[in-house]
Amino acid sequence: MIKVLLVDDSPIALLTISRILETASDIEVVGRAANGQEGLSLIPQLNPDVICTDLHMPVMDGLRFTESVMQKFPCPILVISISVFDSKSDNVFKLLQAGAVDVFAKPRAGLRAGDEAVAKALIQKVRAINGVVSFTRRRPHAQSISVSAKAVPVQVKSSITPPHGSFEIVAIGASTGGPLAFEEILSALPANFPLPIVCVQHISDGFLAGMVSWLDSLCKLKVKQAAHLEKIEAGTVYFAPEGKHLIVNKSKQLQYTPSDGTNLYCPAVDVLFDSVAEQYEHKGLALLLTGMGDDGARGLKRIADHHGMTIAQDEASSIVFGMPHKAIEMKAACLVLPLALMADKLVGMVKQSKT
Repeated sequence: MIKVLLVDDSPIALLTISRILETASDIEVVGRAANGQEGLSLIPQLNPDVICTDLHMPVMDGLRFTESVMQKFPCPILVISISVFDSKSDNVFKLLQAGAVDVFAKPRAGLRAGDEAVAKALIQKVRAINGVVSFTRRRPHAQSISVSAKAVPVQVKSSITPPHGSFEIVAIGASTGGPLAFEEILSALPANFPLPIVCVQHISDGFLAGMVSWLDSLCKLKVKQAAHLEKIEAGTVYFAPEGKHLIVNKSKQLQYTPSDGTNLYCPAVDVLFDSVAEQYEHKGLALLLTGMGDDGARGLKRIADHHGMTIAQDEASSIVFGMPHKAIEMKAACLVLPLALMADKLVGMVKQSKT
């Protein structure tokens, strides 16, 4: 059983979330708290596997609660909040920086136990983060990217020959744990990075706009949601919109495409990677980051088969090792790297390809 502790100042939310989670045979709600301080006092006796917390609460809010949990009782935390819709939704992402694993957006009309789609998504989130290794303290970004190549081994897949020639695009895909992984990589890239970067992040509805705004505030590059038929420009980071696949078309424009039901996720990393392989061949460079499932592995293999450069995140730095692990199993990754080395590796490879 997955033991869950709920922390929310709304009695209705506590009751509704409890009813939703307890429809799953493998989940048990072992405790409920009205604020962070109360939740913190319950952890030693309940020993939960997963904590679900709101952001805005009296006495101790979600941010202070998350910071305290990470310092005293490291445990996977899922933030369940309507604040992703707020103009100051970067507050939600501060919880991720403090150690929370993922965010689930409360519908504007509120949670309803009878809403099957919302219930299924929430249960899936709780299952996904169960067992995630939590860290007592997030390393400061400057420290984490200073890890030397000698200190962290780089695995080279000898069955794939790294490409030669100039790169023209970077494509990145991620799921659970992705927002922090994107923050780690993108915020370390210089303002003069010479390639466009196109990204897919599996997200809950309502989450994308706040994430893009948060990343844009932290990065030297421009970060934005991709527009339909927008021409790709170097030095810009584009994210696929919610509910639509994103591809690069023959005119090197970003194009929305509807879901045909063949992919579990929409947007899907595989769909983006397939288009990069087709349009750029050996000039494509792709990263597959932390996430549950196998989305992106097949697309990464296709880029590798077209002699592009492919990189998978290593197990030690992944929140969930599902997607990169599948790619490694398929021999789709030219390199397997820890997150802390990816930005420097990107800059180095692009610079070398231009000389």
